[in-house]
Amino acid sequence: MSAGMVGVGLVSGLTATGPGPVPVLGAVAAVAVYCSVMRRAARRSTPEIARSGAAREVLLGGGIGLGFILVSALLITAFGGYSFTWAGDGFMSVVRAAVVVQIGAAVTEELLFRGLALQALEQVWGSWAAVVVTSLFFGLAHLGAPGANAWSGLAIALEAGVLLGAAFLWRRSIWFVVGLHFAWNTTEQLLGIPVSGHAPEGLFAVGVHGSPLLTGGGFGLEASIMPVLMGVAIAVPMLVRAHRNGGVKPRRRARR
Repeated sequence: MSAGMVGVGLVSGLTATGPGPVPVLGAVAAVAVYCSVMRRAARRSTPEIARSGAAREVLLGGGIGLGFILVSALLITAFGGYSFTWAGDGFMSVVRAAVVVQIGAAVTEELLFRGLALQALEQVWGSWAAVVVTSLFFGLAHLGAPGANAWSGLAIALEAGVLLGAAFLWRRSIWFVVGLHFAWNTTEQLLGIPVSGHAPEGLFAVGVHGSPLLTGGGFGLEASIMPVLMGVAIAVPMLVRAHRNGGVKPRRRARR
């Protein structure tokens, strides 16, 4: 886990905000580092990033991520929290930039948190504890973002950490959680909603009205109570299916 997180983290740090296709190239490099660490250090195969069925898993996860954000934004708008106006500048350039950046973010973050950390921790503590620990660290990792506070960190831990952890246990596919994560972030960005406090250019300009508990305030939709409730509601059936399918590993018993 340590070797992989250093390697993938270094690739992410060098490429995440690079120009043009650099974030996508960084994602490719991160996958290569992950494969190398798993095969050389962990000495195991990597079925979680198998190419067979990868497109299906990405699309399935992407559909869930897209629906999750659109419904959350619609509910906040229905309660008077958001209003949208068309930005009207460079449709293709905005979409292209969002897709490139979010591919890099989704791939590297999922390799770090679900591929390396969750799978390593569940070998010792079991799947439930691994999801809890990685969720908490996922929330802590976002505390340095603009507009972040204790509530936004907890919200990220619940709606993202738990949901993405549950998604991985259910499908045992990094591509599934990458698709979910990518669609989530890209949809937010294109709607003009800050993504974890960061406000890159989108297709719309969003007006924010009312309580930060409803809107997420300056941090964005992820600090709203709506996606927190929705994320937990989606994660629970995923965890139930993971348990039924044998995707949940028990805590390792100590040797005598």
